[in-house]
Amino acid sequence: MIAFCQAFSKGDKMGEVRLKIEHLCKTFGITKAVADVSFSIKKGEVHALIGENGSGKSTLTNMLTGIYTIDSGKFILDGREVHPKNQVEANKEGISIIVQELGTLSGLTVAENIFLGHEDKFTKFGVKNTNLMNKMATELLKKYGFDRIKAGEIIDRYNFEDRKLIEIVKATYFEPKIVVIDETTTALSNEGRHELYKHMERIKKSGNTVIFISHDLPEILEKSDTVTVLRDGVYIDTVSSKDIDEEGLRKLMVGRELEGDYYRKQFGESVKDEVVLSVKNVSVPGLLEDISFDLHKGEILGFGGLSESGMHEIGKAIFGASYDRSGEVIISDGTHINDIPTAIAHSIAYTSKDRDNESVVMNESIGDNICLPSLDKLKLKWKFLSDRAMNNFANEYAKKMSVKMVNIDQFVSDLSGGNKQKVVLARWIGKDSDIVVLDSPTRGIDIKVKQDIYNLMNGMIKSGKSIIMISEELMELIGMCDRIIIMKDGKISGEIDRSVEIGENTLISMMV
Repeated sequence: MIAFCQAFSKGDKMGEVRLKIEHLCKTFGITKAVADVSFSIKKGEVHALIGENGSGKSTLTNMLTGIYTIDSGKFILDGREVHPKNQVEANKEGISIIVQELGTLSGLTVAENIFLGHEDKFTKFGVKNTNLMNKMATELLKKYGFDRIKAGEIIDRYNFEDRKLIEIVKATYFEPKIVVIDETTTALSNEGRHELYKHMERIKKSGNTVIFISHDLPEILEKSDTVTVLRDGVYIDTVSSKDIDEEGLRKLMVGRELEGDYYRKQFGESVKDEVVLSVKNVSVPGLLEDISFDLHKGEILGFGGLSESGMHEIGKAIFGASYDRSGEVIISDGTHINDIPTAIAHSIAYTSKDRDNESVVMNESIGDNICLPSLDKLKLKWKFLSDRAMNNFANEYAKKMSVKMVNIDQFVSDLSGGNKQKVVLARWIGKDSDIVVLDSPTRGIDIKVKQDIYNLMNGMIKSGKSIIMISEELMELIGMCDRIIIMKDGKISGEIDRSVEIGENTLISMMV
């Protein structure tokens, strides 16, 4: 039987070097993703990796965990060079990863996902003992406090966050020496984050190491012991978390002080009376119950709540993407929005929290992704698409969003999470939609790009666009929205207007 916790070697001591990175390099086309990077990581610490999108954080850890091959340089783990060719080999070396997007496979059970690549533990004479696998997975889920997740069920039954919790089990049950957590907290609710933090602390106390990637600087300072900063693939510095503040980290990340406003500064501005979208008595079985609200011209309307509150279904319902939705979604000209083509045709845009599966086409180019909703307006008068027009269009909006890429022919799957999000936003900015529904728009985005997105949103409402912003980041809602609707158990729990007096506790009190 696989033990939940393996004994930690008495010879291992906190503070000793666990991993040395020596002159590591990785190039994609003409882009140097990681350029001659060297630093060390200790045993028994949470070591944060930070930097702007495209700085090389995920590329470095993807090489460590066998997802990418190494161009040159070395990883030295406990005094021995390792170069895993895949994640299974990395696991055998004592290295695991919880990836930014979904790291589980559809069509398999929960148990099969937990033990993926390690099925030999349950196979004898070529026959897999499914009952034993399910039994051991059930024991693990119980020990982690995830009893409601059933080992034998197909993983597709579970939502994005639950699948992330399953990944925590998958990546940590065998007590690896190093666990990489790559932007995982952005996919989790507050409850899910606390579960992850609990296991990070457990790993640290066992004498093992967490490599923690996040754009949330307060989170970095609170949860990490050491921080390494990368910028444009180059090593900048390694500092102790207790010896630096948020502003210091920002300067190291960006190489300069951020200029201009972050959140909106204005308060007390009246929103226009003109209603551009009405949601009337919308319900989705098991997710939403009798939801009604209006969106006004030039307004940013925020939705907040706990992960299971139903707020993430709001965007799908408006966009005509909800299964078995009842009620009405009506725009100002009287059109009822019941499906995605009608929504797009009537100038509604939607970005999903589940970026890889619902907002981009992973195995298509950046250019094709940006152009996709705007093909009608890119057609020539003879109804033919012009490659030149599409290329110009895609390049224009990729540049506006500062997508770090080789060129627009590069596959979206090759981009960092933050740059994928830039492509999603570039697509809808290019479409010039009047109503924009943004679900977790800054998930996995660095502070500079966050500022750019906030400024973009501000410019959109000034030009008469209307925005619905769904977010689990309370300060983001407070800083950007004219009104905030709080969801609880699939219903509207409360509504509050923009005010300088609003704090996080005000919103939390309506959520619980």
